[in-house]
Amino acid sequence: MSTRVDGAEDAARGWHGLALGLVPAPVIEANGLRKEYGDFTAVDGIDFAIEAGEAFGFLGPNGAGKSTTMRMIAATSTRTSGDLQVLGFDPESHGPEIRAQLGIVPQADQLDEELRVVDNLIVYGRYFGLPLPYVKRRAEELLEFAQLTEKRKARVDGLSGGMKRRLTIARGLINSPKAMLLDEPTTGLDPQARHVLWDRLFRLKEEGTTLVLTTHYMDEAEQLCDRLVVVDKGAIVAEGSPSSLIRQYSTREVLEVRFGSSRNAEAAERIDGIGSRIEVLPDRVLVYDDDGEAAMAAVHARGLQPITSLVRRSSLEDVFLRLTGRSLVE
Repeated sequence: MSTRVDGAEDAARGWHGLALGLVPAPVIEANGLRKEYGDFTAVDGIDFAIEAGEAFGFLGPNGAGKSTTMRMIAATSTRTSGDLQVLGFDPESHGPEIRAQLGIVPQADQLDEELRVVDNLIVYGRYFGLPLPYVKRRAEELLEFAQLTEKRKARVDGLSGGMKRRLTIARGLINSPKAMLLDEPTTGLDPQARHVLWDRLFRLKEEGTTLVLTTHYMDEAEQLCDRLVVVDKGAIVAEGSPSSLIRQYSTREVLEVRFGSSRNAEAAERIDGIGSRIEVLPDRVLVYDDDGEAAMAAVHARGLQPITSLVRRSSLEDVFLRLTGRSLVE
C-alpha cells in the first residue's frame, strides 16, 4: 500500500526542467541561516541542502538548535538573517504554500485525546481543505500503514506511546506531503516501539518521501539517515553519511574500560599510548583502536584490571565526542 497519491512522487522530487537535462533543485536549502533570541544565538549561520527523496538528519544534543531550525523550515518561526528556500519558496513570504506541502511530526504529540483514532486523521485532513470523501479514504490507507486499523474506533487517550507516535506520523501524511519534518520522532519510546516506528519510516523512505529529522540518538541517525549534519551550539561541525563520518573521525572499534570513578583518570595516564587516542569520561575510559581486543590485551599487559570492559564498534556518539569534547547525552 502506497502512502502517496498519483503524481505526488514526481512532484516530491522537485525536478525543474527535467526534459532539458537540468539538475533537480534541493527540496530545502539554507545559506548562512541564523536565528537569535536577544543576546542568545540559537542557530549560528548554518548552510545545508536537502535533496528530494533523501533522509536527512540534524544530530546533536538538546539545545543545539535543531528544533529551532525545523521551525524555520516549517515556516512557523522567522529567521534573523541568511537565506532559506523550502520547496522553492521563501518561508517568510510563502508560509501557507509551504505548510500545505509539508508533513509535520512535532516533538510532542498534539493529538485530540477525546476523539477516536480515525477522526483525528479526518479532522486534520479537513484543515487542508481536502474533500471529505478523499480524506476518509486516505485515513483508512494511513491507518493500515501505521498498523492502527484495529484501533480505528478507539479513543486516543487509550493508546500506548508508540501507537500515538505512529498516529502522529499518519496524520502528518494526510495531505500527501512532499517532505516530512520529524522532530525527535522516538523520544520517550521503549526499544520495541522505536523499532516499529523505524520500520514505518523506512517504508516512507523506500517510496521516495523526503525525510528531515532531528535526533539526539546516534543509533537512530545511523539507521535512518542517508546524510546528516552534526550540530553543536547552533553550528554545524561536520556533514556526511553516518559511515563516512565514523570513518573520518573515529576508529573501527572502541574499548570501554571502567576502573571506578575515582580511579579512571589515574588509569588513563597508565594506558596512555594504547590505541590512537583516549577519552576520559566521568564513568569510563574510551580507548580508540581498530582492534579493540588487541587494545584490551595491551591494557592487561600493563598490569591493569578494569572492573568492566567492552569492545564495540565506533558510533556517531564517538564522532560527536571527538568533534566537541563532550557526549551527546550530557
